[in-house]
Amino acid sequence: MSLNRKTILSVIMLTIATSALAAHLVPATSSGFAYTGRTSHTYKPGAVAWTYPGVQIRCTFSGTSVQMKTNPDCGYFMVEIDSMAPHKVQVMKGSNITLLGKDLPEGEHSLTLTYLIEGHAKKPTFYGLLLDDGCDLGERPVLPERRIEFIGNSITCGYGIEGDGTEKTFLFSKQNFYYTYAAIAARNLGAQYQVCARSGIGIYRNYAGKIPDQIMPNIYPHTFYTTNGELWDFSRFQPDVVCVNLGCNDTSVGEYDKARLTEAFKSFTKMLRGHYPKAKIVYLIGAIPRSKRLTDINDAQDAAIADAASRGDREVYRMNFTPEDKSLGMGSQGHPSMRRQALMGEELTTYLRNLMGW
Repeated sequence: MSLNRKTILSVIMLTIATSALAAHLVPATSSGFAYTGRTSHTYKPGAVAWTYPGVQIRCTFSGTSVQMKTNPDCGYFMVEIDSMAPHKVQVMKGSNITLLGKDLPEGEHSLTLTYLIEGHAKKPTFYGLLLDDGCDLGERPVLPERRIEFIGNSITCGYGIEGDGTEKTFLFSKQNFYYTYAAIAARNLGAQYQVCARSGIGIYRNYAGKIPDQIMPNIYPHTFYTTNGELWDFSRFQPDVVCVNLGCNDTSVGEYDKARLTEAFKSFTKMLRGHYPKAKIVYLIGAIPRSKRLTDINDAQDAAIADAASRGDREVYRMNFTPEDKSLGMGSQGHPSMRRQALMGEELTTYLRNLMGW
């Protein structure tokens, strides 16, 4: 028997309604979620919002499937369920529901979501998880005791890490924080982390000699990538060590002022120490090629370390990654490849393990 158009539409609507009833929303405000990173719990009532890469959402849940509710087109996430291989998902335009996992075994599962891109234009907002009807979150996961903060630019963000060097423009699809030196070192060391990083940003001027209001010392006090609005509560995350990878953009294009660069590092060191009285501070540089730029950045960082020591602060350090020589390939637009970032991650792991006794 053939079905007319009206009957077909009725069947479709019934199927949609049944699917909706088969899952229920566990809101982002649930006590079962553990968040890491600079997140706002007041920007959108009942939701959690952020702009920086590396924000993580962790929980345990029961059921055979899990979906995520966010604002549409908010970017990319890495999904880790139990011990399965991580997989990347994109939140599509026109859709606020994204499938994270299906056909899972009955019982309880662990979930970690990692935001992979810079969200200043995407305004990522998490509203919660859709779980099977009758299922819920388990107890809130206990986060690692070790804490690292990463402050940086496009290299820390993972700009072009999935590219092959042929890309002519920036593509969110080629950015992936999960495979950066920062994320690798944190996983190796069993540490939770927080990221404050933005492509093109500098410590006294931004890429191509621009000196806008939005340099790192000016945006750093805020929850979002901005120089106004919600201030970050530094008591929410007190790191054991702060890793700062800045200076590449300040010295990138045209003549730069080494004296201003040096004073900016000195001033930023004081700012960090004011927020984190007990943390070790490690200035990183790279990976960029051996050059006068690299030497000048090293000199400026060393001057900041000496300045801190003159004030009795002997917990400021410097570490150089192996300079870029293209031997491990290149990512998009001159940025480190995934292989280069992996090497950097291992180098930082070794350095922090020795420095921190981890």
